Amino acid sequence: MADIDTAHLTPISQNPDIRYLGRILGDVIRAYGGEKLFRQTEYIRSASVDRHRGVAGADEIDTGLEALNLDDTLSFVRGFMLFSMLANLAEDRQGVAQETGATVAEAVARLREHGVSDTAIGDLLDQSLIVPVLTAHPTEVRRKSMIDHKNRVADLMKLRDAGLDETANGDRIDEALHRQIALLWQTRPLRRERLFVADEVENARAYMQDVFLPVLPMLYARWERVLGHRPPAFLRLGSWIGGDRDGNPFVTA
Repeated sequence: MADIDTAHLTPISQNPDIRYLGRILGDVIRAYGGEKLFRQTEYIRSASVDRHRGVAGADEIDTGLEALNLDDTLSFVRGFMLFSMLANLAEDRQGVAQETGATVAEAVARLREHGVSDTAIGDLLDQSLIVPVLTAHPTEVRRKSMIDHKNRVADLMKLRDAGLDETANGDRIDEALHRQIALLWQTRPLRRERLFVADEVENARAYMQDVFLPVLPMLYARWERVLGHRPPAFLRLGSWIGGDRDGNPFVTA
């Protein structure tokens, strides 16, 4: 794998957030895994993408997987796992940015086009009940620390979107992101023990705090702007944690 030429290989993505986070991850791999691991990982990734996309001559490229020893293979898999996690985070952010602002207005506009009045829309919402249900996820194998680090990366990216260079604590955002991704690299990703009910409750509490609480007030505010009045509380959170004995043997009578 020495002296690998990567100049002709496919770039990470057209999504600027994926490229940005991918570059930071590459720096982390260099710092904690070494230059050799970084070059092996980048070559295998790019060659695999070229082969998947049918790039001419890609089938003749030796991806180098056979040359990895056990330790390198584990590090390689960890790097790909983290890249997939960060890429999904970036794509989710892009989808939310593009869709969330328009969805409410578009829904109301389509109802109005079909002759539904704002009063009727309000009455419909008053009779509606949407309940996103948090399951216990007894098969969740990622440690909560991994989820927490990923959520901190998302929070830092929001600050970066806002044009800020520093966090409220005075940390430079680029450096804070590097630290969080380094923590992801050094954190054992999988659980070794099965989840207890208290673990499931803590996971659900984190989702409520980090996902639902920031979004629900924003969603209701958009409904209010579009309708001209505050809609009724038609969204409520549900959970069956502690009630799935088939999924978690630690749930007892």
